Amino acid sequence: MFFEIVRKNSRRNRKDNGLLFISLVISIVAFYVILSLENQDVMLFLKKMESDAVDRLFLLIPVLYMVSLFFLFFLVYFSGKYQLEQRSHEFGMYLMFGMGRKRLFSMLLAEDIWNSLLSLAAGIPIAVLLSELISLITAKAVGLGIVGHRFTFSFQAAIWTVAGYLVIRLAALLIQSGSIAAKEITQLLSESQDKRHKVHKRYMTAIQLAVSLLMLAAAYAKAVKGNAWKSAGQMGITMALGITGTFLLFRGIGILFDLFLRRRRSEKGLTVFTFRQIQETIVLRPDSIAVSSLLLLAALCCFGYGSSVSLNSGLKNQRVIDYTFEGEPGQIKKELARIKVDSYMQESFQVKTGLFKGSREEGTFSGDELREAVRTQEDSEGRTVLLNNLQYFNEPYLISLTGYNRILKLKKEPPIRLNNRQAALYNSREYTNQDSDRVIKRALKKRPSVEMNHDRYQLSDTLCQENIVTDRLITISYGLIVPDQVFEQLTGGTYDSYWNAVLKRDVVREKGLMQTIMDINEKLDKTSLKYESYLNSMGRQLFYTVAASYTTIFLGTVFLLIANTVLGVQFLMHQQQTAKRYRTVLHLGCHIKYLCESARRQIKWFFLLPVSVAASGSLFGVRSLATGFAFADLQGKGGLLTAAAVPMILILCVVELGYILAVMKKSDRQILRQAELKRDDG
Repeated sequence: MFFEIVRKNSRRNRKDNGLLFISLVISIVAFYVILSLENQDVMLFLKKMESDAVDRLFLLIPVLYMVSLFFLFFLVYFSGKYQLEQRSHEFGMYLMFGMGRKRLFSMLLAEDIWNSLLSLAAGIPIAVLLSELISLITAKAVGLGIVGHRFTFSFQAAIWTVAGYLVIRLAALLIQSGSIAAKEITQLLSESQDKRHKVHKRYMTAIQLAVSLLMLAAAYAKAVKGNAWKSAGQMGITMALGITGTFLLFRGIGILFDLFLRRRRSEKGLTVFTFRQIQETIVLRPDSIAVSSLLLLAALCCFGYGSSVSLNSGLKNQRVIDYTFEGEPGQIKKELARIKVDSYMQESFQVKTGLFKGSREEGTFSGDELREAVRTQEDSEGRTVLLNNLQYFNEPYLISLTGYNRILKLKKEPPIRLNNRQAALYNSREYTNQDSDRVIKRALKKRPSVEMNHDRYQLSDTLCQENIVTDRLITISYGLIVPDQVFEQLTGGTYDSYWNAVLKRDVVREKGLMQTIMDINEKLDKTSLKYESYLNSMGRQLFYTVAASYTTIFLGTVFLLIANTVLGVQFLMHQQQTAKRYRTVLHLGCHIKYLCESARRQIKWFFLLPVSVAASGSLFGVRSLATGFAFADLQGKGGLLTAAAVPMILILCVVELGYILAVMKKSDRQILRQAELKRDDG
């Protein structure tokens, strides 16, 4: 009998609170996916390429897990509190029939365990399938799909998912059961009483609204300009302005409803009732709505930034060089022929680099004109950084023109043309940003010159930034590209030689880029050749993409679930607490259809206010994340990242409609229940 009651109550709870059940299943899926990340094909590949960075990412996952559990606890707690308040009369009747409080707690515990097991039974299989799907799609997108995907099930991830989920469910139930145990039977049987309005002075409310708008404008301006990332203090100020402004906004927004009703005094009946209900719902709970709005803002920013990074990562950039070998060209060719991999190469070419060898007798290098051209530019952070870097530009690296032009040819870009008294400034992208690039390009328009061994070399107005090797065999902060003959003279014939190679297209088309490179690497590892492949650069960019997109999308999922569930629970709790009003309106002759429509309008306002504030703020938030977190390949592309995030933000707004419809259906059922009570009273 006991277990039959538990089963029936569990089924009824899932039916009445389907939104919560689905939210919990989604949270279980999210936890398993992030915890099983190390088993995905992409991470197994990255483990070989960027083992140290991947290990640091794995150290971050437990932190994400604990933080997410902390937030998820509040979702379970508030939702459970609403469910128990709904069943308050039922619990009172159980006690009236002689059920002991320990027996009642045992029943609630059994119901909670049963529902938890069902949600885990639904969530874990979905999580495993989704994890495999994500692994396959990601691997296919980066060319790893043909390496050989194997189905994996992370027992450890499943255990931690189950353990964390059950712990927060049990903790929430213990706290909620304590509040039930403290109530007398008469309190459990009595209906919830309406909460009273807090008295608010209108002029103070208006001041709060005005101050909130100013604070939010200041926070958004600091975020977009990138000032928030200059220091921890600036970030703290920006966060304080944004959070405080959001709380003040929802505390002051109630005055707008007053103004609306004052202008529409002719409105009577249900219209006024609807807006009074909306006003009361927001005025009574401004802080909880502000918290939900901030969580929605965090979710939209995380989703928007994560998706835009995935879509615009360096993985989609045009591939130029597949291999770079260091050493003597003759020895390199001999070794490649010996292991029979030269047949894989479509073309190969040499790039020479060497330090400027000026002697004190002949005169050293001078870049004073270049520094002066930068100094005359408009004052900015980029100008300051450039001047600081250029003071060390006194023994530049030189790069042969022929080798660099071969790289441009592979990219199908026009070559650089220089005479024997000209040079082109080279700057690696790893040592620059958008602001610095803008300053140096403007300075080059003035065509300054540099001096080497008493000879002047006019700089081209083109800033060269293409990688001269596959990955990181050499990194040059600032250097000069010069004609080959000049290169031999200024380096004294002492230089480093890098041999770049590009794979044949038909070989890549047949076996796939990743598999081809991995096969060649296996052969090259048996030689003494010093080399780097495209996998090194690709692995690093892929790690940045995975770290940025997976973690932000995971956090976005958790924040979205919590914010929407809290909003839905808050509204339904208020509707339950004002149940007498709904019954009174029904007694006055209002048709139940129109009362349901009134409640639906209230729900729209209750959700759309925090959602609209979060959606507008998320555009500034994504732009700020793009400014502060973008890695080298995406630096200076804040506008592109923000634009790419807009579709995801719009999709999430559509998801919000799903939550709104679910709460509307639950609200309709509550009003129908009040209609049944009215008929019983009548």
